[in-house]
Amino acid sequence: MHAFDYHEPTTIRDACAILRDRGPDARPLAGGTDLLVQMESGKLQPRTIVFLGRTEGLRGIDWDERTGLRIGAGATLREIETHPIIRQRYPALATSAEVVGSVQIRNLATLAGNLCNASPSADTSPALLALDAEIEIATPDETMRVPVAEFWRGPGRTILQPGQIVTAIHLPPPPAGQRTWYYKLAVRKAMDLAMVGVCVALVPRNGGAERVRIALGAVAPVCMRPHAAERLAEAGELTAERLQAVAEQAAAETAPISDHRASAEYRRAMVAVLVRRAFEQLRG
Repeated sequence: MHAFDYHEPTTIRDACAILRDRGPDARPLAGGTDLLVQMESGKLQPRTIVFLGRTEGLRGIDWDERTGLRIGAGATLREIETHPIIRQRYPALATSAEVVGSVQIRNLATLAGNLCNASPSADTSPALLALDAEIEIATPDETMRVPVAEFWRGPGRTILQPGQIVTAIHLPPPPAGQRTWYYKLAVRKAMDLAMVGVCVALVPRNGGAERVRIALGAVAPVCMRPHAAERLAEAGELTAERLQAVAEQAAAETAPISDHRASAEYRRAMVAVLVRRAFEQLRG
């Protein structure tokens, strides 16, 4: 591993200023479970590391009935998977955190880090997308919020510019009656990257669906929602025929690749299987 400058800012403003001044060769460090591996392999060679573990305002998980959930960027995946409010009101997010790596990894890794790594197969991304998350981003001078769907630009790429860091993830209060389901398809669910990740959030009504969100991971350059499949699911009673059509439409909207974990054809077929299974689980 090469030499680099190291900083431990105590304020968000200072952290952003260092990252801005040092430019694209600077990297923030939280849990380090992705960054340190990439540095060790030589994939990344930052000249400056900005450790955020001592930065005030980045920890904590806060719930409000009116505004929803705020997850600080320093919150670990272990904290998320065990948090009672998240398990009760956002169970798909708790499940998605629970299947990342090992307990040792989840005690260090942060939700914000998983988000910023921008891997198409990230386990938490489908849950965040299906639950309409917004990302809070700080600069040296201001704070802004963007929908998570606008945050990713491609594999390993986000909208973040030098001097910007994610400070929190916001989830709106779940709609009344909403049910959620997340499933990770992998050889070993906890330790391997997902071959396919599927999250569905469903508000049932009179045999149909008042509101549907479907989010798919590892089947496109970024985590995606098959919007035509969602509209089809909301258009009438969720009969066996409609569920099959929804599942096939969701698969048709994907653009998977073939790699050492699975072929594109297998991924697309599994999207159809898992989307249908999700609706069957949630409808029951």
